[in-house]
Amino acid sequence: MKRICELVVSLVFLAMAVSMVFAAPVEGDKPEAGDSAQGKAVNSRTVVGNCYPTRLNTQRFTYFNNLKTMKPWRKDMKGRVTGTKLEPNEMRITFMGSANPQARRAQNEMSIFVEVGWDNVKQQPLDQFIFDCGLGVTANYQACGVGFSRMDKIFLNHLHADHFNDLIQVYCFGPSGDRKSPQYVWGPSPSGVPNPGMNPLLDPSKFVQNLYADTPAFYNDGLTAFCQYLREMSRWHTESFAFQNTAYMSYPFPNDIQTLWGLPSLPVPVSDDPPQDAYALIPIELDWTKTGLDADGKPTGDNIAYNNAATGAKVMHYPVIHARKGSLGYKLEWTPPGASKPLTMVYSSDTKPETNSINHAINKDENGVARGVDIFIHEMVPPAEIWAMLNQGLSKPGNANDPVWQATVRASTNVQNSSHTPQGAFGYMLSQIYPRPRLTVATHFPTSDDTVACALKSVRAHCPDIRKQGDKIIWSFDLMVLRVFPDRILQRRAVVNDFTYNPPTPNIHQDLYPAKYHTNTGSGDAYIQLELQDQILSTEEGGANGAPTYRKDGY
Repeated sequence: MKRICELVVSLVFLAMAVSMVFAAPVEGDKPEAGDSAQGKAVNSRTVVGNCYPTRLNTQRFTYFNNLKTMKPWRKDMKGRVTGTKLEPNEMRITFMGSANPQARRAQNEMSIFVEVGWDNVKQQPLDQFIFDCGLGVTANYQACGVGFSRMDKIFLNHLHADHFNDLIQVYCFGPSGDRKSPQYVWGPSPSGVPNPGMNPLLDPSKFVQNLYADTPAFYNDGLTAFCQYLREMSRWHTESFAFQNTAYMSYPFPNDIQTLWGLPSLPVPVSDDPPQDAYALIPIELDWTKTGLDADGKPTGDNIAYNNAATGAKVMHYPVIHARKGSLGYKLEWTPPGASKPLTMVYSSDTKPETNSINHAINKDENGVARGVDIFIHEMVPPAEIWAMLNQGLSKPGNANDPVWQATVRASTNVQNSSHTPQGAFGYMLSQIYPRPRLTVATHFPTSDDTVACALKSVRAHCPDIRKQGDKIIWSFDLMVLRVFPDRILQRRAVVNDFTYNPPTPNIHQDLYPAKYHTNTGSGDAYIQLELQDQILSTEEGGANGAPTYRKDGY
């Protein structure tokens, strides 16, 4: 009887505990009196139990699947355009990657492709840009018909691998495709973070000897050094393919490029490559300390990364807070022909909650008038408990007394607190932006029905005028397309062929320089770098001591 009574009491306490958890204020419930969309966060506490376990689909993103479809534009070998070309007043934003570095097949790492306007003579956009170039995204670019020649301007927000992983693919194989001009990369200047070395000194009675050296005092961790090492790391690759033509004579000189593109520095290669060669890797290092804003949030103009008067496109940079000094956010402005004001996109990339992204989204003009932005793309991460749950493959939060669970939550919390914006903070930041962006996009997020529903609760709790996913806020997914016009924004799902190959590479340059490795007639020499002593000849070449081997045509 005593054991039965103890069991009954335990069940009562368990029921009370469960009722307390599920009766806790749910993010997104009706705000208390006096709370509004004026930036005051709703007084509710995040309880993971409100989201998990869930009946929502964890293996699908229904919102994206239900979007209207479109075929990205591309050219065939004769230069004819197929698919949906841009309108003259359109900014088109395509998410080629949308996730964090915990790789999964559903989403590639971050990369955003932006195209603006349409050139009726060249039958292509006026300009285009890549923001971040994470793992796996090259396949999406090429499935969308984007050749390497249109991937020549890459803006890296910071130098974490999940934001540059596919840069080596683009750089190394671009010259074998249709890019016969340099690869340009924008990114941060050195962080200026001192090397801690052996400091602070450790008590030898409690700790083993510190492993780390005292020199150098500061690491050369900016974009230029990054590109120098990337270029030399790729040396074997680039030399081995240098029997191909990789430069043409009419390409502009560096000082002309600087003027045409409004660059903050002269674009020169990091190594011995000619400045017009496709293997020239050219960094445009940006002073990450420049916010581009004065104390009142008005533009100062000291943060220009790119300003092309011919195309009307301008890219600005500003500092964000992520992992280490030197992380950047970007703002892109483009004025459509005949328009009175530009279309504007802000992309924070990875960051803790901070004010620079807010101020750039408020977007004051020289007179201090807040103009707002059309598209505000900002990172979001789930709370640490949900990260821990996903990492452990659980369907609900783990046992709070489990040391493994505790360690996983602690590790996720450390990363979040130093580097990322959890979903509640995202909602608070959005509540501080007036006027609201025409469309806010959460990205760098493990997107599925369950994670989005949970995140939306947090956003609504802090920004109550956001009620549902759709016209004001969405979560990004690979091959999501935003067609941004002055009067409307269309959301689409790109339809591509999963088995497609690189876009066609017609020879559009008639003034190519001879290849680096060439014969005395100027033709590329694909054999000069080889040791051929042990090769097996085709039958046509004599075979194996006169015996047949294989056909030279491959069959």
